[in-house]
Amino acid sequence: MSEFWLISAPGDKTNLQAWERMNTVTSKSNLSSNSKFHIPDLKVGTLDALVGQSDELGKLDSFAESVIKKIAQCIGEVMEDSKDKVQENLLACGVDLISYLTRFEWDMAKYPTKQPLKNISDALAKQVTQIEADLKTRAAAYNSIKGNLENLEKKTAGNLMTRTLADIVHKEDFVLNSEYLITLLVVVPKSSYMQWQKTYESLSDMVVPRSTKMITEDAEAGLFTVTLFRKVMDDFKAKARENRFMVREFYFDEKELKCEKEELIKLASDKKQQYFLVNCEPLTACLRISSAAHDGFRSGSLGAASHSEGITVLLFLFSQGPLLRWLKVNFSEAFVAWIHVKALRVFVESVLRYGLPVNFQAMLLQPNKKSVKRLRDVLNTIFKHLDEVAAASTMEPGMDIPGLQLSNQEYYPYVYFKIDLSILD
Repeated sequence: MSEFWLISAPGDKTNLQAWERMNTVTSKSNLSSNSKFHIPDLKVGTLDALVGQSDELGKLDSFAESVIKKIAQCIGEVMEDSKDKVQENLLACGVDLISYLTRFEWDMAKYPTKQPLKNISDALAKQVTQIEADLKTRAAAYNSIKGNLENLEKKTAGNLMTRTLADIVHKEDFVLNSEYLITLLVVVPKSSYMQWQKTYESLSDMVVPRSTKMITEDAEAGLFTVTLFRKVMDDFKAKARENRFMVREFYFDEKELKCEKEELIKLASDKKQQYFLVNCEPLTACLRISSAAHDGFRSGSLGAASHSEGITVLLFLFSQGPLLRWLKVNFSEAFVAWIHVKALRVFVESVLRYGLPVNFQAMLLQPNKKSVKRLRDVLNTIFKHLDEVAAASTMEPGMDIPGLQLSNQEYYPYVYFKIDLSILD
């Protein structure tokens, strides 16, 4: 179960005994896995400041969590070909999220405890806000590349009447620079191949005999060339249409086709550069990818061993794409900031709830999925002396706590915050 409960209770002798009792009961009954959650001594400030800080930290908590989920979602989009590996790329300080959380240590270098609590909160808010702003910029750039590429790729996915011919036709297929002759491209249904071969020369006058050649075919039709005199072109098109042979409006322009092909290659390369991960031994990968690149250049096509794949893979053989690297680094930064926000919330709520001097113990519980309700009942029973009214209200969901307006917020006799690590859900 990826849900954790971060709770706290006063740290006096009576309540420490309650902690021990809780640990004994939950471990014996396998209700949860428990560990101490260490929060350093922070500057308390005034009561008014703490109340205001409590509200601000609640908003920051939700905001930080939303940023983390956005980054995780973006990692999933960039790793679209390796979605099964997304979770293992969601790390905090180089370890998995559960390990980081259960072994949490306050980062004194980033968030010095000698400064006022509000300064720490402001630093965390500034950090997460900056990450979100950078994420928007980088995600927009990536989505622009991806969108442009998808638009171009649609041209290669249509039928022979609509798809791009940049990766199909070659200069040798056409009679070029002739004052009298022109080569047309005709889409012929598969069922009419024989009819085409028998009749194309007689569809009009001045068709060059034996000039037809099939360039390619798909599931429905074939693309044929035919050469004829320019002056009968309109007549040939009309007669072809009558026989269900569709002349494709196409003029061979080598420069234009080259530009179209290069644009597709560049966009594919730009997109691929955002994520590349070699999953085999370096030497084997290098040989395989070099071969793919060579085949791609030699064939001049945009198939499996395309220019873009060959170029990109060679460029990023021993590295991951810049966007993925940025996402991983900043996911870690945002997650670490989020858990520090949780720690601040526990500190502030514990001081507001239990008073001064500061003396409380925080504990992290990972509930057994099948025992959530029972665990809650055990905690309410053990800590009901902290707030009898709150304890009673948890047993009676419809009961209001006088003087306390919590809307839909969960309230218990002890300080409680949920941490849900189901980031990808």
